Amino acid sequence: MIVIRRATLAELKPITEIYNDAILHTVATFDSKPKTIEEQKAWFAEHDAKHPLLVAKEDGLVVGWASLSRWSDRCAYSDTAEVSLYVKSECRERGIGRKLLGALVEEGEKAGLHTILARIAEGNEASLALFKSEGFETVGVMKEVGRKFGKLLNVHLLQKIYY
Repeated sequence: MIVIRRATLAELKPITEIYNDAILHTVATFDSKPKTIEEQKAWFAEHDAKHPLLVAKEDGLVVGWASLSRWSDRCAYSDTAEVSLYVKSECRERGIGRKLLGALVEEGEKAGLHTILARIAEGNEASLALFKSEGFETVGVMKEVGRKFGKLLNVHLLQKIYY
């Protein structure tokens, strides 16, 4: 059984391990160097009631995480957040991402956000389908904005407006 809830600092190590695996093996993030726990502590501290960090746990182990982060530090963007979502590689395609995204969308609405955004690299059809199933719409494609694994990649920008 998968349990979704707010993350605790004690879960930062498995959250970081999942993210670092994505850095090294996927285009889900354009980070190219694994993060340290110290770097991640600062990132963790940026999450609050309006910008939650959730974990998915199975049998007591973190198998995925999702967060809403500030889109920009400019005050005019205060009701906009960006989604991040990662599932442990061996746990993908089991509906964990869908549960995390559903819970995160609910949290964003409860927090009073107006809109949430997602950036998804080209070739990640599963993520595009997942986000569209939660009511996100493609609002544009940024051409060749990132380079990873020796290839320039386009990034789809998706948006969900609450009200």
